Amino acid sequence: MLLGAALALAGCATLARQAFQNPIVNLRDVNVRGLGLSGGSLDVVLSVYNPNNYRLDATRLTYRLFVGDSLSLANGDIQTQTTVQAADSTFVTVPVSFTYAGLGAAARQIFATGSVNYRVAGDVTVGSAVGNFTVPYSATGRFDTLR
Repeated sequence: MLLGAALALAGCATLARQAFQNPIVNLRDVNVRGLGLSGGSLDVVLSVYNPNNYRLDATRLTYRLFVGDSLSLANGDIQTQTTVQAADSTFVTVPVSFTYAGLGAAARQIFATGSVNYRVAGDVTVGSAVGNFTVPYSATGRFDTLR
C-alpha cells in the first residue's frame, strides 16, 4: 500500500511538471541611474510573463550583464519574492553597479558612438501550486545614451 501511494505521488508530480509552462523573461529596459569618474549604476528592468492559469511566486533571480559580444559587466542575484498573477506579467528591477575599468573597449564605444549592445542572462526560481522550478532566460538590446 505504501509503495502504491509513493507511485501515485510520483505520477502526480510528473503530470504537474508537464502541465507547467515556463515563465517568459524579457529585457524591458536599461536605465542609467548615475555615472561618475570611476563607474556607474544601472537599473535593468525585466518583464516576467506567467503563461500558466495559476499565480507564480518568484523567489530568486540571478543575472549576468554583458556588454558588446561577451564582456561581462556585472552579475549577482536578488532574493526577494515577486508574485506574477495567472496570464499576467510584472516588471522586476535589478540594480547593477559597475566600474569603467571592467568595461574597457565597451566604455570607449559608448563615449565614441553613444551606444553599445548588451545582453542579460540568468535564471529565475518560481514556486507554484505544482512545485518549484528554475527557468533560464536571456535577452539582448542596445543602450543608447542619446535617447
